[in-house]
Amino acid sequence: MERRPCPSSLGRQSQQAHYVELPLTDYRDALELQRSIVSAKNKHTLDRDVILILEHSAVFTLGRRGGRDNLTVSETFLDKKGISVVHVERGGDITYHGPGQLIGYPVINLRTLNLSVTDYVSGLEEIMLRTAADFGVTAERNPINRGIWVGGSKLGSIGICVRHGVAFHGFAFNVNLLLEPFGWIHPCGLKNVGITSLTKALSRTIPMRQVRQKIRHHLSAVFRFELIPMKVADIHDAAKKLVLEVGIK
Repeated sequence: MERRPCPSSLGRQSQQAHYVELPLTDYRDALELQRSIVSAKNKHTLDRDVILILEHSAVFTLGRRGGRDNLTVSETFLDKKGISVVHVERGGDITYHGPGQLIGYPVINLRTLNLSVTDYVSGLEEIMLRTAADFGVTAERNPINRGIWVGGSKLGSIGICVRHGVAFHGFAFNVNLLLEPFGWIHPCGLKNVGITSLTKALSRTIPMRQVRQKIRHHLSAVFRFELIPMKVADIHDAAKKLVLEVGIK
């Protein structure tokens, strides 16, 4: 494990980015919104980067390396629980998202920011490391398994995709979510790996509002963003009337 500073944004001037706070959001709706923003950026109808912050309804997602062999319960069991499985284009294997886990989806142009993929991932880790530290939890990186860790237990995960220089998907930071569903999978394709949360580490509940504020602060500091609050409807306008039919108001 290691705890080192993130060098990615040093020396770069700040630039504006849209910052969109969403409520509890269906995974597929958020995915479609991300893909639409990526399309708009690649078509140059949306110039600024966009950062989505939200929580998801319960869902398992499979990344590019994901396989259902790392799902340890039956689909019948999941149907009874009302939890779907979605295969997506991000990196990594299988993971769980649910209420109480803070999700960050920066849709950003790595070329414009002069960021390598490695530095970008390190930056996402740094945001979660600083946020954990704000609440008195010392977490570390693991160079073999990206994300942030408290001992042998994972506190935050990262999975991204890059299309023509535009990165999307992002990070998942465990705040006060139910951890039981992680026991129904091999998280990230790893066996005998623990999963933790701020609530478990601190033995107390942390208000999500406070965590959102800290994440926003560190997003701005690590990537040198001047964050401009936006609503989804404003993103539509900024994309010059690009139609985003995602069902989020």
